[in-house]
Amino acid sequence: MTQKSFEKALAELETVVEKMEAGESSLDESLALFEKGVQLAKFLREELGKAEKKVEILLKNSEGQVTGEPFDLPEEENTDKKPQEGGSGENDSLPF
Repeated sequence: MTQKSFEKALAELETVVEKMEAGESSLDESLALFEKGVQLAKFLREELGKAEKKVEILLKNSEGQVTGEPFDLPEEENTDKKPQEGGSGENDSLPF
């Protein structure tokens, strides 16, 4: 990946997913989109990992030691998501 912002990469991934969900691409185009999506997802995971490390550095206790608190969303925020229409319930987060 060339120098890219997180927000630009996320928007690009959303576009890739929308194109794949439309189902109008040929097999070759779909494979190329899938490969691009995997590359973008990897980049985004790496960027999130870097951000998480920076947050941990900022969460030092009064003695200057990193407290290593997990960076998890509260349960109530995770349960608001509804399954996608037409999904089987399993792996609904997959774009295909």
